[in-house]
Amino acid sequence: MSKIDELITEMCPDGVDFRSLGEVCEINRGRVMSKEYLRDNAGENPVYSSQTASNGIFGYINNYDYECESITWTTDGANAGSVFYHNNEKFSITNVCGLLRVIDDLLMNCKFVYYWLQISAQNYVNHGMGNPKLMSNVMSRIPIPIPPLPIQEEIVRILDAFTTLEAELEAELEARKKQYEYYRDELLSFGDEVEWKKLGEIGTLIRGSGLQKSDFLEKGVGCIHYGQIYTYYGTFTEKTKSFVAPELAKRLKKVNTNDIIITSTSENVEDICKAVAWLGAEEIVTGGHATILKHNENPKYLAYYMQSSMFFDEKRRYARGTKVMDVSSGNMGKIPMPIPTLPEQARIVAILDRFDTLTNDITQGLPAEIAARRKQYEYYRDKLLSFKEKVS
Repeated sequence: MSKIDELITEMCPDGVDFRSLGEVCEINRGRVMSKEYLRDNAGENPVYSSQTASNGIFGYINNYDYECESITWTTDGANAGSVFYHNNEKFSITNVCGLLRVIDDLLMNCKFVYYWLQISAQNYVNHGMGNPKLMSNVMSRIPIPIPPLPIQEEIVRILDAFTTLEAELEAELEARKKQYEYYRDELLSFGDEVEWKKLGEIGTLIRGSGLQKSDFLEKGVGCIHYGQIYTYYGTFTEKTKSFVAPELAKRLKKVNTNDIIITSTSENVEDICKAVAWLGAEEIVTGGHATILKHNENPKYLAYYMQSSMFFDEKRRYARGTKVMDVSSGNMGKIPMPIPTLPEQARIVAILDRFDTLTNDITQGLPAEIAARRKQYEYYRDKLLSFKEKVS
């Protein structure tokens, strides 16, 4: 920070000028491109769209509209105002994106504009009528500070260092996850040396009913909603995120210590039959689109196996539906699982617990370090991009 302070003291002690974004950047809107167009013009250059899944890539075409250092942003929808930096790649954008190019690179550093918009663009999104928007005319009016170019470049250098470190940590985490998945599947691969049972033979499967998100309270009887199993919980838990009134809990299916709660419904096959082992001491409840497995095996062993690629291959055979997929309790009970001795289950769990802590635990390991680095980055980004406006 000292070098930045020295530069500001030397080059702009009285503050900096602010201009509208439209004064320093050329602004363009993307064009309509259908799936048929992408199919007929398939190539290697990316087309960016809503900037959500697959890094916002809508498809690839053989031609392109841009090859320049630039910034794109999402104009419509839930991700309106999200900004993305492009460093001289060949690409195109659809009509739900806009593009910014610096007019004078002796005045503005494009990456500096990108970092500024990371903290300011969301403030200008219009959330009216249920469809968030940040259109070109509004983007052009966003004020931006114009510190001397050496100051912009030093800020970019510092923030790039933060983002590079975070990217390296995320790459390491992804590698650890793949390593974990490999060893998990290796540990959970069995042949005839162990007994195989169908899920319905391991214990009793009980389909839940009732329980809406609107039933959640800040305190009461603990509950696990099926949607939380693939959005919030990991392999096992001792605490619930949500609670319901005792009167409602009496009408819901009961979950006891070591029971497994399994999702029965989802919009995709990946989230079907996801499981969380309940390890808490008290009795909790669950509701519809969830199935409870009551058993006498190691609960963490069962939950870990339900994450394996072997279990995935089996469960997909029983998923029914298109937009909404479901596995009935009857079909769920047909899924085969290897059941080694309890000591062997415990040995496998001890190994997988160590991997799980490193890759998934929010309070330990790489995810916690990434979260800390992200907070540190956001702190310095906001501090570095705070400028006093020069008074004429």
